[in-house]
Amino acid sequence: MSAYKSDFLQVLAERGFIHQVSDATGLDAKAAAGPITAYVGFDATAPSLHIGNLLTIMMLRWLQKTGHRPIALMGGGTSKIGDPSGKDTSRTLLTADQIDANIASIRTVFSRFLDFGTGAIMANNADWLDQLHYIPFLRDVGRHFTINKMLTFDSVKLRLDREQPLTFLEFNYMILQAYDFVELFKRHDCVLQMGGSDQWGNIVNGIDLGRRLAGAELFALTTPLLTTSSGAKMGKTETGAVWLNAEMMRPYDYWQFWRNCEDGDVGRLLKLFTELPLDEIARLAALKGQELNEAKKVLATEATAILHGREAAEEAAETARRTFEEGALAETLPSVEIPRARLEAGLGALAAFVEAGLVSSNGEARRHIKGGGLRVNDVTVADEKMVLTPDHLTPEGVIKLSLGRKRHVLLKPT
Repeated sequence: MSAYKSDFLQVLAERGFIHQVSDATGLDAKAAAGPITAYVGFDATAPSLHIGNLLTIMMLRWLQKTGHRPIALMGGGTSKIGDPSGKDTSRTLLTADQIDANIASIRTVFSRFLDFGTGAIMANNADWLDQLHYIPFLRDVGRHFTINKMLTFDSVKLRLDREQPLTFLEFNYMILQAYDFVELFKRHDCVLQMGGSDQWGNIVNGIDLGRRLAGAELFALTTPLLTTSSGAKMGKTETGAVWLNAEMMRPYDYWQFWRNCEDGDVGRLLKLFTELPLDEIARLAALKGQELNEAKKVLATEATAILHGREAAEEAAETARRTFEEGALAETLPSVEIPRARLEAGLGALAAFVEAGLVSSNGEARRHIKGGGLRVNDVTVADEKMVLTPDHLTPEGVIKLSLGRKRHVLLKPT
């Protein structure tokens, strides 16, 4: 549909969130008639969600801002299996304690995007999946799924086509996800499941199961695959995933991720990951040359403000300005403290870059040195055996470690 009656779908369409809708006319009419409840599922396989989850989190945010009720469903039950979608191999199985700890850590992120005091819900599918009895579940739910159809889904075909094993445990994942939709309908009158485009088949399974078990009219909505204008999958950096929890990725580094986006992506990312008005986004996206960098800074600050707060976002922007525009050694750059005695004894440069979190291992540091990518106090490291001593301290009493042109950490002796 080119135009929607409901504010919710109109906003999503204008800002580029919609890839597929199962029944656009029916969903639009329902959303226009009054508040609806919709959910997105998130497995708790790590202590933090990452930027690949952010698109659907923003959809939940817009859902609530346009007067509807969002559910962030944590996969306390399904995380014990692991979603096989897009994977060549089985996920490492987590214990119940690990999953619970991950959910507790992830919860802090959702409080930034959703208002749980005015209707938003954070649910956990372990509440019902852990209570299932195997034989009754097979009889009541499993009989609605044919092996013929399940073999056609991408999550299964990918493994089989590449001759990779798919365990019976993982084969059950799509049934449990479909069952989640039915349970949320029964418990919260939830009629819409949203997700990435790779989840379309799983969501449609839930629609069909809801019709069979409860006579429910349910809907699916998926987002497009998020790639850069050059075709690369978005969300990876030279040091790994872009995490949403501050303890796994500093607000300054998160700000820099957005600041470093490709020129051709600025307008699209402003629509998806900020709440700026569309006319202001159009003005920023139309900037050319060096002026486009100003649009990137706005993107970085607005996206960071939603996740980490306005104060942290503006502090990151000011740190970047002082570092790159004034050439100053900003005190607010990310820093790591080390005992002064270690520096006096001689600290290997490789170890220093690992401790600073700029690289994950000595081997990775060596590879960057060969490419001229590591610098100490803005001087390129040429010798992997370099040792840092108090002589490397700047007048400010720190050592500036840099990976490439954009990532910096201050080493502070204590």
